[in-house]
Amino acid sequence: MRYEKHRKKKKRKTKSILLTLLLLVGAAAGYSYYQYNQGVNQSLGKINNGSTEKSVSEEVYTFEGKKDQYGATNILLLGSDARAGEEKSRADTIMIAHYNEDKGTYKLTSIMRDIYVSIPDEGKHKINSAFMRGGPELMRKTIKENFDIDLQYYAIVDFEGFVQLIDEAFPSGVEIDVEKRMEEYIEVPLEPGLQRLNGKEMLSFVRFRHDAIGDFGRVQRQQQALQAISDQLSGIQTIPKLPKLIGVVTPYVNTNMDTGDMLFMAKDFFAKDRGNIETFRIPIENGYKDATIKGEGAVLDLDLEMNREAFHQFLTQ
Repeated sequence: MRYEKHRKKKKRKTKSILLTLLLLVGAAAGYSYYQYNQGVNQSLGKINNGSTEKSVSEEVYTFEGKKDQYGATNILLLGSDARAGEEKSRADTIMIAHYNEDKGTYKLTSIMRDIYVSIPDEGKHKINSAFMRGGPELMRKTIKENFDIDLQYYAIVDFEGFVQLIDEAFPSGVEIDVEKRMEEYIEVPLEPGLQRLNGKEMLSFVRFRHDAIGDFGRVQRQQQALQAISDQLSGIQTIPKLPKLIGVVTPYVNTNMDTGDMLFMAKDFFAKDRGNIETFRIPIENGYKDATIKGEGAVLDLDLEMNREAFHQFLTQ
């Protein structure tokens, strides 16, 4: 008799714990959904009242991606240089974010847009034209053919979304060291020195390339900026902010990732003491030569085998 009472009491306690857990999970899900919608509506309000513009197409692209041979999830990140009303444009920025869940690693590769490669069924051209010729799927095929790596997802990012994300996440700006005065062909001129930059200033920082080292310096600054953003946004205290941050940027992004995938990877990223994000650049040092090609202009002519081998070594180390 005493045993039966004890067993019933234990069952009631177990049910109570399960109910509490379910309520907590439900509350967390409801909060995340609410915050996500708040972020989406905030950005849509700015677009609708004309204070910002959205240039990324809402076209649904075919993308036959998968995990790579090393078990990693690779996300093709494309910054579009389209202006409002343009249907097709070259990719202004080409990056690959690498996430290996088993190893708990996060890496980032920048692909310079002027590298001269074979584009499937199109011949040899600058790699950034693959986006204009066939969208993210042709860019995926081009990277697979030349560098033998699979990409699972894509995200085409409107630069205005970058501005809105920075301003939402960093009300006081992102602390970064501006190495020189920057003013040519950017919206907001920058003075040198350690300072806090708002969204538009950060956009100027990552897009500036009109100096002696051109696009090489721009790629370096993009990687520097992403490292600074991740460092200053890192930590367990960031996780509750993630749904709204994803919501803020969603109207400015065309992607085949669903919100759940983005939240999972972002939460895992910020919850871990991961140290610096490892970065890589194609082409590598001494892995290319400058050339001029009729119809293409100035290009970076790759030693393809050297770059491919170094790329895979970076991914597996």
